[in-house]
Amino acid sequence: MRTIAKLFGRSPFGPLQAHMVKVVTCVEMLSPVLEAFIQGDGKTVLESAKVISTAEHAADILKADIRNHLPKSLFLPVDRDNLLDILATQDSLADKVEDVAILLTLKQMQTPDWLVDDLRAFCAKNLEAFEGVRLIIDQIDELLEYAFGGAEAEKVKSMIDKVSTLEYEADLLGHDLLRKLYQHDSDLTYAQFDIYQRLCKELAQISNYSEDLANLVRMTLERK
Repeated sequence: MRTIAKLFGRSPFGPLQAHMVKVVTCVEMLSPVLEAFIQGDGKTVLESAKVISTAEHAADILKADIRNHLPKSLFLPVDRDNLLDILATQDSLADKVEDVAILLTLKQMQTPDWLVDDLRAFCAKNLEAFEGVRLIIDQIDELLEYAFGGAEAEKVKSMIDKVSTLEYEADLLGHDLLRKLYQHDSDLTYAQFDIYQRLCKELAQISNYSEDLANLVRMTLERK
C-alpha cells in the first residue's frame, strides 16, 4: 500500500505509468524473440520466452497491487473505473507478447525467405503503434491538463489519431501477409501454416490493444 501511495503522491497516474514500465519490458523483447524464431534459433526462443513470462508476471503482480490498493475515496481528476480500464488494457499488451512468445516455442523451424521481410515489417508496424500509446501514457498528466482547448488539445488528438493510423496500417500489412501465406500454402506443412497464421493474428493484437488504450485515454480526457 505504501508503494502505491507513493506513486499516487507523485501523480494520479503514477501507478499506470509504473505498470507501463513493466509492460515495456515485455514488449521490447518481441522483436528479438521473433528474429530468433525467423532464424530457426529454438534455444534462444525458449530462453527469451521464459524471460518474457517472468516480465509478464511482474506486470501482473503490479496490476493486482494497484487494483487491490486503489483507494475508493482518493480524489482523482478522472474516474476510478477509467483508470482500471486503462490498467487492464495495458496489461493485455504484456499478456499478448507472452502469448506470441509461447506460440514461437511450439515448433522450431526456419522461416522461408519469401515470408521474412513481410513478417519483420508487420511486427515493426505493430510496435510503432505501441510506441505511440506508450508516449501518450508517459505524458498523460500534461495531456490531461490541456485536454480542453488550444494547441495542446490538438496535440492530444494528434497523438491518439496517430496510433489509430498505425493500427490501420498494421491491419493492411497483416492482410497482405495472410494473403501471401495462402498463396504459398502448398510450400508449407500443415503445422507451419498453422503457426504462421496464428502468429499473424496474435501480432495484430499488439496494435489493436494499443489503439484501444489510446481511445480509453481519449474517453478519459473527454470525461474530465
